[in-house]
Amino acid sequence: MKQAETTVRDLLALADIEIDGSDPWDIKVNDQGFYARVLSNAALGLGESYMDGWWDCERLDMLIHKLLRAGIEEKVKPIKLLLPVLAAKLFNRQKVSRAYQVAEKHYDTSNDMFKLMLDERMVYTCAYWKDATDLEAAQEAKLDLVCRKIGLQEGMRVLDIGCGWGSFAKFAAEKYGASVVGVSVSKEQTELGREMCQGLDVDLRLEDYRSIDEKFDRVVSIGMFEAVGPKNFRTFMKVADRCLNDDGIFLLHTIGTNSTATATDPWSEKYIFPNGALPTPLQLTKATDGIFQLEDWHNLNANYTRTLLAWMDRFDRNWNKIEALGFDDRFYRMWRYFLLTAAGTFTARRSHLWQVVYSKKGIEGGYEAIR
Repeated sequence: MKQAETTVRDLLALADIEIDGSDPWDIKVNDQGFYARVLSNAALGLGESYMDGWWDCERLDMLIHKLLRAGIEEKVKPIKLLLPVLAAKLFNRQKVSRAYQVAEKHYDTSNDMFKLMLDERMVYTCAYWKDATDLEAAQEAKLDLVCRKIGLQEGMRVLDIGCGWGSFAKFAAEKYGASVVGVSVSKEQTELGREMCQGLDVDLRLEDYRSIDEKFDRVVSIGMFEAVGPKNFRTFMKVADRCLNDDGIFLLHTIGTNSTATATDPWSEKYIFPNGALPTPLQLTKATDGIFQLEDWHNLNANYTRTLLAWMDRFDRNWNKIEALGFDDRFYRMWRYFLLTAAGTFTARRSHLWQVVYSKKGIEGGYEAIR
């Protein structure tokens, strides 16, 4: 046990992190089994031991930022944690029969809980903080940014792949007079979204994206591509192509990463996003090769850190109400770990948020990048 503690302390020191130190990113160990658990299970052990209360940290986001920038995870990588990466390469974990698992595990958690954490429109994707000072304004700015990037006009028919609670569909119909079809694999989100979009030209469907075969003037996918999986990236692009008119525009809004080695996180895979995998720039390029022409690629990386911290703040402020919904302390620690460690990955530039604009034949006269 003592050897395990010495090893962990030495590794943390490489990232300027101390056990029981005074900095907000330092770790307070509550159970001595923490050291061996982290060494034997790496990232999964770190997350699970936090959920179990074996350690605490005031600023989890800063802790993860420092660990990633120092490359500590490369020094602690048990063979068994490579299995999710191998599975992603060998098997299609996002095939149609498994497509609804992420909704059941994550998005169907509780509409009431998400209402207490998100903005009024219930936008569960990265906000745009360029000229905004609060979450509501930042999410409205993001939705408007998407509409402007695709050149949305009144009367246009739009497909939203992975529509969530219909936040974009509602905004596009209200503000731009668009006719929107949204598809989602989340039963809870679809039902509430239909209520939120009543009276608007919005059709939200509980449907897998692969079954869509209709024509639209514009196609968007905002925060769903992370669940598509490498085996299906090109299929996804072919669906977008099949549904898009020849002179249409397709906007993809997705979290991404630099390397396939960091595309699958074992803790997130187990507790938050089953079957999830972040795309790399090369994978997106290969998936669209011969299908779409690239018009614009916008990295909004820092915006997601601020968004995640805003969600965490609302989650904390409303914890008494969330707890009353039936969630316990272990869930609180799991959710806190999820939001804050995610913020750390964006700060460390391990994760990115991309908005990519595509056309079929190239936009005549060129595309003017909108920021």
